[in-house]
Amino acid sequence: MPKKVCIIQGHPHGSARHLCHLLADAYGEGARAAGAQVRWVDIGMMDVPIMRDPADFMKAPPPSILSAQQAVKACDHLVIVYPIWLGTMPALVKAFFEQLCRANFAIGPGGMKEWPQQMLKGKSARVIVTMGMPSAAYRLIFGANGVKGFESGILGMAGIKPIRETFVGGVGQLNDKKTAVLVARVRRLGQTLA
Repeated sequence: MPKKVCIIQGHPHGSARHLCHLLADAYGEGARAAGAQVRWVDIGMMDVPIMRDPADFMKAPPPSILSAQQAVKACDHLVIVYPIWLGTMPALVKAFFEQLCRANFAIGPGGMKEWPQQMLKGKSARVIVTMGMPSAAYRLIFGANGVKGFESGILGMAGIKPIRETFVGGVGQLNDKKTAVLVARVRRLGQTLA
């Protein structure tokens, strides 16, 4: 069972608290109750530059990203929480992962006929996403393509598995009672480190 957890809170609005913050906190509380060490990365509080030059992938990232790389490298289990905006992750979250993957951190070079090296092998992940639409609609009508692309194209390519997911739909309709039930559910996920 993993003992070191890194929680990446990906709501880009850093000056206010949102459901993503509550869920990230709940998972962390559950993980700590299970005896895990928990480290946090809050994307909304970071200055994350947009990468424009493909050559930058081979260069060292900015200092704030180096700190995030250290937190991810040290963990056994990664938890990523973010809202679905326009069918996928917010642009700031994508920019963060582009910066995080710099300098062969997550995906290393392969040979001419070799698969790229999976630099984060041995870690597991939980992806928690929130959205305004019903989660069943996102899965069935839209195929959850935004989340699936992230899981396979970034986490999977880096060697992270298993990858479990929690979809929280209809967030605009949540009242205090439903929010409390949801937070308790995510806290239980943290207690099992799943």
